[in-house]
Order: sequence, then structure tokens, then C-alpha cells
Amino acid sequence: MQQPAAAPAIDDVRSAFAFFDSWEDRYRFLIDLGRKVDVLPEAQRIDDHLVRGCQSQVWLIHAYDAEDDRLTLAIDSDAHIVRGLVAIVLAACDGKSPQHVLDMDMEALFDELDLVAHLSPSRGNGLRAMVAKIRAIAAEYAA
Repeated sequence: MQQPAAAPAIDDVRSAFAFFDSWEDRYRFLIDLGRKVDVLPEAQRIDDHLVRGCQSQVWLIHAYDAEDDRLTLAIDSDAHIVRGLVAIVLAACDGKSPQHVLDMDMEALFDELDLVAHLSPSRGNGLRAMVAKIRAIAAEYAA
């Protein structure tokens, strides 16, 4: 798996979301975050890597470094807003230990950023499906 670009630190994402007063500004920031997510090569955009339950197409691949106890995630989507959500998920989970991923309360993070309230129900469900898949991967390695 190709080494992905460094995701922003989750604390930087939190600070940026807190800085913006309007959802429109947060939305633009989310789109900008998504532009920084590495595009997966076509060869990786296959059915085996699709995240089921997402309205848009979302592909997820991972690697695990047992020596460093770290998950490396590469996630891509065909939708701009979803790529922004991917950037936040990567900031929270990429390069972390499987146990860290399992301990992270992603719903609380999404609530803190006021994301789910501004997403369509199907987008929110897709976001949860992406997180559920990452948590399942982390559980495999944490066991």
C-alpha cells in the first residue's frame, strides 16, 4: 500500500471547526480537507475495498504494522463532502493503534463537530458504516 499523505491532527480539525461560526464555513473547510486526501489508484478502487452502506462510493484499504502496533488506512470516495468526512476519520484513526481506534468515541467526535446534524440521513449512515468497518478491522488486530 502506498504511503498516504499525512492527515491533519484531530486537534487541528477540532480547532478549525470551533473557529468557524457558520455551517457554511465549516462545509467549505470540510471540502478543503477532502481535497487533501490522497486519491486511491484505479487498481485499488475495486469491489473488495468498497464500504457497504455508503450512499457514495467509498473505498478503504488498510495495513497493520505489528512491530509498531499501528494501523495505516487509505480511504477514498467519489463525493467531495465524503472525502472531507474521510479526512476527519483519517485524522482520528490513521496511524493509531487498534486499541486507540476502538477506544475513540467517534460519535462523540461527530457530535462535537456538529457533523451529523448537517448531513443527510443516508450520508450519516454511510459515515457510521465507514467507522464500523474501521472498528472491525481494529478489533481483528487488537484481539
